[in-house]
Amino acid sequence: QVQLVESGGGLVQAGGSQRLSCAASGRTFSLLFMAWFRQAPGKEREFVAAISWSGASTFYADSLKARFTISIDNAKNTAYLQMNSLKAEDTAVYYCAARDTIGALTAAREYDYWGQGTQVTVSS
Repeated sequence: QVQLVESGGGLVQAGGSQRLSCAASGRTFSLLFMAWFRQAPGKEREFVAAISWSGASTFYADSLKARFTISIDNAKNTAYLQMNSLKAEDTAVYYCAARDTIGALTAAREYDYWGQGTQVTVSS
């Protein structure tokens, strides 16, 4: 089993930046990818970004790649999501996810492990 714990959420003004962290523990040696998803009230959970465990490959939602950056520190078993130029529409609960299988990286249903989520609120 793998446990994921997010941190770094909170209230930020529009135009500001925020960095989320996701610490993984347990059977991390089996992981292939880590990712971030988000879910706004009344909306479906949507893919934000993913990164291979080695950090060699990254993938982004087209609408966010100009402002968001995913990274990973293998020594700390921690993935990060750097969010810049935040907008009110970025307000959501952000979830960290991880998987030990290969498949569609943007599909939430294919991820094996999830964090509890961290709220990001962008005030306009």
